[in-house]
Amino acid sequence: MKGWLIMYFYSAYPPMPYQQPFYNAYPAFSLTSYRQYPPIDTTLFNQSIIAMQKLMKDASLILKKLAESKEFAFKVMSAAQESHTKEVKQLIESIGIQSKVDIYYNPDGIRLTLSSKAGQIECCKLAISLRWKTFL
Repeated sequence: MKGWLIMYFYSAYPPMPYQQPFYNAYPAFSLTSYRQYPPIDTTLFNQSIIAMQKLMKDASLILKKLAESKEFAFKVMSAAQESHTKEVKQLIESIGIQSKVDIYYNPDGIRLTLSSKAGQIECCKLAISLRWKTFL
């Protein structure tokens, strides 16, 4: 309960006949009893989970290809450093991924953001950030 301070004082002496103990002056209440929550529907949540599993499979394909093929990794890095965004995107999509991919890069590395929809709603994104240069 943010902003509330509830203090309880206990004394070895009984309260005076005309006094009520401090803790009885403010009866306990629950904030949750005043809130109305909508009924839970897990449909979109489940669709998002399934879509995220597909994104993770695509991410795994990308990482596997980059790790196993130094030639492919060189092409991606070279195209990105020369600001050939379309070529980088074509190279990544040539792996056979099903997801939409957005590519951002700078001199330090590359970030691939895979996204998916559940029906007409964009439900989930998975970002992969890879570094290829250090500046000392």
